[in-house]
Amino acid sequence: MAILDSTLQLDATYEQRRAHWLAEVERLAAEEGELRLGGGAKALDRQRGQGKLTARERVTALVDEGSELLEVGLWAAHGLYGEWGGAPGAGVVAGVGRIHGRDVMVVADDATVKAGAKFPLGIKKVLRAQEIALENRLPIVYLVDSAGVFLPMQDEIFPDREHYGRIFYNNARLSAAGVFQSAAIVGSCVAGGAYLPIMSDETHIVEGVGSIFLAGSHLVAAAIGERIDNEALGGAVVQADISGVVDHRHADEAACFRMIRSQFEKLAATPRAPFARRAARPPACDPEELLGLLPVERSRPYDAHELVARLVDDSDFDEFKATHGRTIVCGTGWIEGHAVGIVANQRSIVDKKTGLEAKDRELQIGGVIYSDSADKAARFVEICNQKKIPLVFLQDVTGFMVGSRAERGGIIKDGAKLVNAVANSVVPKITVFVGNSYGAGNYAMCGKAYGARFLFAWPSASIAVMGGEQASSTLLSIQLKNRGADVSEAEKQALLDDIRQRYADAMNPRFAAARLWVDAIIDPRDTRRVLARALEACATNPDVPEFKTGVLQT
Repeated sequence: MAILDSTLQLDATYEQRRAHWLAEVERLAAEEGELRLGGGAKALDRQRGQGKLTARERVTALVDEGSELLEVGLWAAHGLYGEWGGAPGAGVVAGVGRIHGRDVMVVADDATVKAGAKFPLGIKKVLRAQEIALENRLPIVYLVDSAGVFLPMQDEIFPDREHYGRIFYNNARLSAAGVFQSAAIVGSCVAGGAYLPIMSDETHIVEGVGSIFLAGSHLVAAAIGERIDNEALGGAVVQADISGVVDHRHADEAACFRMIRSQFEKLAATPRAPFARRAARPPACDPEELLGLLPVERSRPYDAHELVARLVDDSDFDEFKATHGRTIVCGTGWIEGHAVGIVANQRSIVDKKTGLEAKDRELQIGGVIYSDSADKAARFVEICNQKKIPLVFLQDVTGFMVGSRAERGGIIKDGAKLVNAVANSVVPKITVFVGNSYGAGNYAMCGKAYGARFLFAWPSASIAVMGGEQASSTLLSIQLKNRGADVSEAEKQALLDDIRQRYADAMNPRFAAARLWVDAIIDPRDTRRVLARALEACATNPDVPEFKTGVLQT
């Protein structure tokens, strides 16, 4: 047992930090409430008036009563597609829910958003849901109610590798991998989109609301001159009784969801991953205190051990190389009974025994990755793979150390070693963006490009190629060089203010979540619960391949 001792002072500074982040969490919750309305209250009422459930009502009816949906992509497309009136949630609801206690990925079209038509980020969101299902061997249910491609943006949706066709490609791969896919046609299902339910393993359709065809009645009339309505063309009776395209026909949505739940109850139990488990225990340090731990100003230090103490069971943490490579904290613990290895950036380099900052002994800056910390973290990642312990990365990193001393010490070589180990890691990786995530530090600490099974951001997160001040100064210099010498000081300041604002907007976690760089923005106090849900989903995949790395320089 290695219990972390907290030295967090619940003083005026703590209260000021807590008040700031509590207000931000409440603002995010209010905004998410708006996003969950999809196309808005009137559109929701209109859909109910058609005798149809809304997307979220369908998900609630499908999953276990009272169970929580680990939603992904709620912020998708936020602030985008304004010329088309926006697309809240990218017109899709997706997340990991439970059916008879089994984790299942659910993907539901939201027909209140442009009749469920697929925007580019709607495609990306479905692909992300399928990626999560495939990586974690989660069965998947598609609730289809979509008008197909959003035609004004067809050039960004149709032909490329990660466009619409990739969804059907993934259908085939999921089925071949033995991941069960069920689809319910609970609305329109048109053109290429018709392949998604039919390439699923089992398909349901609801009478009166569900229809599926390659071309609707208007296009049929234009193409071949046949006059026919959509129900006679591809309604439930036609596609279930006559063509046999669909496997099950239901009188209403409630009956449809009851049968899907019944089928999932009969699914064979699958082996679990070999990761260590034990009974969950609460942390000795209160997770509520996380809101008062993080500084409001990004440059201010805090101790990563304090953060870990509020995430792990019993605040029990076995630290790895505690006195070496001090700008990264590594160690093992438990989160809600799941064994985890934690890799966290350290912002405060203070020796608790002496009270002296590390810079009094060796020049080090918190949040920066040095050669020794990169080497330590790479070795720790290797050990966790050897022990088959899932990894949790807590990112608050400003990048790798620069300058002549760092270059002569081989910082590129040691950084590459860490990146290599993270890229080749075979145990589940989950990333939490706590604060800064700049430059190659994003890669080394398992950013989106490095195969994290799930990625979550705190309201304090900031993802960018470099910090705001450095980026703003660099961009200003480039613009001034292009404009020549005749620029007044007032014009320079106006340019700088504009650049700073645009860069600040791009560093907001909402910006990252809108583009699906992260799966969700979470309340820091919910981190343990969210990580536990993600770790539970990861354990559905029993396969842990042999760990290998590429050629490493030593």
